[in-house]
Amino acid sequence: MRKSLAAFLLFLACLHPGMAAKLSPLADAPNWSQLDKFQNTITREEFTRLLDNIYAPNGAAADVITITPSAARIRTSAGKPPYMLKFAGPTANPTPRFWRPRSDMAPQAGKPLAGLRIAIDPGHIGGKWAKIEERWFQIGKNKPVAEGDMTLRVAKLLVQRLKALGAEVWLTRSGSDPITKLRPAQLRKQAAASLRDKGEPATPRAIAKESERLFYRTSEIRRRAMLVNNAIRPDVVLCLHFNAEDWGNPAKPSLVSKNHLHFLITGAWSAKELAYDDQRFEMLVMLLNRTYPEEVAVTKSLVKSMATATKLPPFIYHGKTAVRIGDSDYIWGRNLLANRLFQCPVIYVEPYVMNSRDVHARIQAGDYEGRKKVAGVVRPSIYREYADSVATGLVDYYGKR
Repeated sequence: MRKSLAAFLLFLACLHPGMAAKLSPLADAPNWSQLDKFQNTITREEFTRLLDNIYAPNGAAADVITITPSAARIRTSAGKPPYMLKFAGPTANPTPRFWRPRSDMAPQAGKPLAGLRIAIDPGHIGGKWAKIEERWFQIGKNKPVAEGDMTLRVAKLLVQRLKALGAEVWLTRSGSDPITKLRPAQLRKQAAASLRDKGEPATPRAIAKESERLFYRTSEIRRRAMLVNNAIRPDVVLCLHFNAEDWGNPAKPSLVSKNHLHFLITGAWSAKELAYDDQRFEMLVMLLNRTYPEEVAVTKSLVKSMATATKLPPFIYHGKTAVRIGDSDYIWGRNLLANRLFQCPVIYVEPYVMNSRDVHARIQAGDYEGRKKVAGVVRPSIYREYADSVATGLVDYYGKR
């Protein structure tokens, strides 16, 4: 009987796709009752301002969230009643969260980062996985450039500096092995479904490529999010990356003259993205966690220290995939998997264009102590410049409690 009922429900879901949950690849259906802890914690005015200006600009949430004078009516999984989030009155309940803004941290004598909990996420995986991640290139017989290996090198230098300053520091990975247990061959079914969802043909070659993408970009990041949210529970996450411009033919990549710097925080969901139940839920968790003010404050300090150290101009986004934050050309809101899954302030650090001529020369010079002339300029290694400038920005912000 149970099997017959399950088959019937599946048949109905096929006839009426709206009855089934709409989920991103490898996502679990959200438990909307987890928002209960946020009841009466935010005013209507603050909720509306964050939603319209940061998280869902240009009316992106109009079809899924209706704001009334006393509550937000939120569309849940199809076929289920909406979730009602009650707004706070004159006195709001405390915001429930595991992370602490600087304002909640007691002043510490001695080391400037004492008591601060930091998670560092070295972007990508690197090692033998760098090529399938498409974050690898080689010019002639020069040393290969692999972003995952480079971010890990910066992360390990940064750990030393931050611990010496008193912080508690964790890495989401400490080597060039994925922390997810899934591999591309185990994700072929999900890859075919993902292609169908995007309206793309599920050819054998496309499935193989999508399986790889789900492995290194989706499964890996979801596993890191579990580590951050359930085990580390930090005050802030630093996602370390290097940027790149299009290098053309992978077999014969080209160097460019462009070089720039920017930072990403959580924001700029599109209407299409908010149609997914999991993404709608994750956006609300970040909004209600009030990560935005802390992300902006930390990032402004990092902009000052890193722009001074690197002397790089800002990268400017065009289009609707990102929204400028405040009046800074260096800070942008964007919906990325990691910064919506890590349930605390998350800052994506994106300095240096890996395939710029200047940066490529610095990468070839490797890591070294002190300063030496590289590409005609006397300066520290690119890895130490990166780590030192991040540490300086954190001290400038969190050292003032």
